[in-house]
Amino acid sequence: MTLYAHLTFPAAANFIDYLHDQLQPGVDVTFGIEIPQPATYHILIHGRPSSEMLTASPNLHTVVIPFAGLPTVTRDRLQEMPHIKVHNLHHNNSTTAEMALSMMFAAAKRLLPTDQIFRQHDWRPRYDPMPAQLLEGKTCVILGFGAIGQRIGRVCHALDMNVIGVKRTHAAIAPYSIITSGELQSALPHADVLMICAPLTKETKGIIGQAEIESLKSSAIVINVGRAAIVDEKALYDALVEKRIFAAGFDVWYNYPNNKDEYPHTPPANYPFHELDNMILSPHRAGGVGTPDIEYRRMDAIAQLLNAAAQGNPMPHPVDVGRGY
Repeated sequence: MTLYAHLTFPAAANFIDYLHDQLQPGVDVTFGIEIPQPATYHILIHGRPSSEMLTASPNLHTVVIPFAGLPTVTRDRLQEMPHIKVHNLHHNNSTTAEMALSMMFAAAKRLLPTDQIFRQHDWRPRYDPMPAQLLEGKTCVILGFGAIGQRIGRVCHALDMNVIGVKRTHAAIAPYSIITSGELQSALPHADVLMICAPLTKETKGIIGQAEIESLKSSAIVINVGRAAIVDEKALYDALVEKRIFAAGFDVWYNYPNNKDEYPHTPPANYPFHELDNMILSPHRAGGVGTPDIEYRRMDAIAQLLNAAAQGNPMPHPVDVGRGY
């Protein structure tokens, strides 16, 4: 029996050819943003499928989200279709972790504002330096201690940092201290770095609110490569403006452009974070945007899922639609 899959996100010809080379016999993949005619696909590879795409094929049993996370619109639609299973991809764990670590280092050393000043041939940052933070011996609290969080934890541990991982349930993951989200508040006063890698769910939305930010040290750094709404926007902005925390770095945002025309002029937040020299801004690039290696890894991950399904084996990375991850 042939397994039919339909992939909707744009992919260059070399990546499509590469995917075909990884697929086993008996797997047939079609491509395009339009619903194929006839619609016979068993698996739909789409991050935000429309209701029409979800109902067009009577054979559909699985949606593969071609990135990490479960978009709210997709979750809402699929909650009404419990017969459809959901899986996502973890192919970009490494690049997301690398971005988070890059932001941590840049924030700790005030690298970006120093760079901007020195570009004017101004040596004052050398002789009248901005404050900087030493990371060795400090504590990094990682909210969301999954594949990305654990990659970050390994690097921080190698820097002789104390790592506290925050998970939904207790687990033993040596050599780290593991706490639950219910214990987060007690850990925050000890955090020199708060690293946010968690998915956005009902439980994590706004979990870093005003009280949590106020409990941080004035020397603390907040890095977010999870989802912006995990952190209260106003509380973060006020803390940065008033220097109640040292710095922050975000790759995820509160506002996104709706179309290409809005790309050049869409503020990412409702507060002017771009005016702050203790805030690092990145336009959601941590997942590997612009990195060809990541697209090959994405195709490898898709092939792994499709080949497993064709063989009748469990597909990796299932998503619990009710929990949101």
